[in-house]
Amino acid sequence: MVNTRWILNKSVDKQIVENLSNVLGIDENLSTLLVQRGITSYDEAKDFFRPSLTHLHDPFLMKDMDKAVERIKRALENGEKILIYGDYDVDGTTAVALIYTYLKNFINKKRIAFYIPDRYEEGYGISYKGIDYAADNGFNLVIVLDCGIKAVEKIEYANSRNLDFIICDHHRPGDEIPNAVAVLDSKRHDCQYPYKELSGCGVGFKLITALSMSLNRPMEEVYELLDLVAVSIAADIVPITGENRVLAYYGLQLINKNPRPGLEAVLSHANVYRLEEEPSADSEHPQNVLNKEVTISDLVFMIGPRINAAGRLEKASDSVRLLIAERKEHADKLANSINDLNVKRREFDNKITEEALAMIEEDEKLLNAKSTVIFNENWHKGVIGIVASRLTDSYYRPTIVLTRSNNLITGSARSIKNFDIYDAIDNCSDLLEHFGGHKYAAGLSLKPENLEEFSRRFEEYVANNIDNEELTPELNVDLEIDFTDINPKFVRVLKQFAPFGPGNMAPVFLSRNVIDTGLSRPVGNMKHLKLSVIQAQDAELVFAGIAFQKGADYQKVRSKEPFSICYCIEKNFWQGKTSLQLNVKDIKFDEEEYKG
Repeated sequence: MVNTRWILNKSVDKQIVENLSNVLGIDENLSTLLVQRGITSYDEAKDFFRPSLTHLHDPFLMKDMDKAVERIKRALENGEKILIYGDYDVDGTTAVALIYTYLKNFINKKRIAFYIPDRYEEGYGISYKGIDYAADNGFNLVIVLDCGIKAVEKIEYANSRNLDFIICDHHRPGDEIPNAVAVLDSKRHDCQYPYKELSGCGVGFKLITALSMSLNRPMEEVYELLDLVAVSIAADIVPITGENRVLAYYGLQLINKNPRPGLEAVLSHANVYRLEEEPSADSEHPQNVLNKEVTISDLVFMIGPRINAAGRLEKASDSVRLLIAERKEHADKLANSINDLNVKRREFDNKITEEALAMIEEDEKLLNAKSTVIFNENWHKGVIGIVASRLTDSYYRPTIVLTRSNNLITGSARSIKNFDIYDAIDNCSDLLEHFGGHKYAAGLSLKPENLEEFSRRFEEYVANNIDNEELTPELNVDLEIDFTDINPKFVRVLKQFAPFGPGNMAPVFLSRNVIDTGLSRPVGNMKHLKLSVIQAQDAELVFAGIAFQKGADYQKVRSKEPFSICYCIEKNFWQGKTSLQLNVKDIKFDEEEYKG
């Protein structure tokens, strides 16, 4: 296992911390966390703790939004058929479900339909097959979501078939913007929209917000779709800052209070919901009730993989049908099928991960490289992105996993902190047929004869642009505290820092002189540690903790020698009971150094 460096956040201005503590009536540990997040005044803290839909930007600030709205309005007035086209991942399918659900409020269902390209037959993004489907079936307007920003040639073909396209994307544009009716992407160099980190579904949300404003329709029709936006934000790992934090906050409220049938069915399979033993007073039948409050982490690890499973192994259109389902029975049937696919997906990715790890271990060149580029023509295309993430976790270096797809080799790339894998792939773009993505995740395809040279060039770029220190994982520690600092008010205020995610991660705390009470034990086939710990200076205060993948540390922990831990504070839900728990991220013994 790779050793992790602990990096304690730089100290902040003590006077600002003290002033903020006084004005908010909270302790200085909490105000320090706020200042670290750039919050230094009462008004900024109010906006942070009380996100408001009024904080959202005017959608018409986005380049081409006026053109997009006018084209949709013309389609509505003329009775044109509209096709909603989206990528096959969670962001794409939630975006398609969002636009479809909104439009069916006032469009005859016969005039709208959705289309998700087949991962294996058509690949990522706008496809010629999809364009032909739209043209051959009488659609006049296609609204594209979570893809299309680089589809210059495809849009020219669509124009030749007299199809109008509106592109809603959030990926980096190429040198040329497609010649569509409207191209909505805040990452366009000529777009002045203030927030640049929306998900693909988030861009779709801005489109229906603008359309609703123009049509003078009730905004409740838009806001009731924020649960879909929250799922996309979580699953696509976009920053939970600015607008995304507001959207995620309200989306989570919907999921926790009144989830749509599709999400409720998925959560039931993830054991987040349970069936009441007795019917409630206002219902003849037992109802599903939450076992726990649903968080961004739950969306990432419980909902996202299940919705993704359909597109990875079969057809992502089933995920859209699940998300737009209105009847509970229909949603349950679809969720059962998708859950079965997710079980099969786990089997595939576990098997391929084992094979990939063995390949690396047996190849000295791969072992000693600064990057991992690995290929097997028999691997399942639908899970190589997951495998790339697992390999990145294991070896902590930029990673590309490749497999055969028809006559091409196709792959998924994942990166490490502070290394832009998109730029690394772009540097080899002359060897590629297609590529696209983000700083930390990307997809690509190339001809088989270019594989060896691509692997060499990619490794050369990484080796020349990454320091050895960057190849050691870091754990950013927000604050050093004692267990005595963790009181009910501290926990209550800390909860209001949520929703957590990139850009607003759950605070990580460091505590020293931690000692096992004698009740800590290994769990999960000895892989994990269930902790019971105290601090040497206050042996009366006992905390429970869980340390995943730390089972190997059990003998050292039980020796009763003091150690240091980094952890997040969370609620643990077990058998209907809620308790406070330390989610331990790392353990260090013998006063191992950390970077301050």
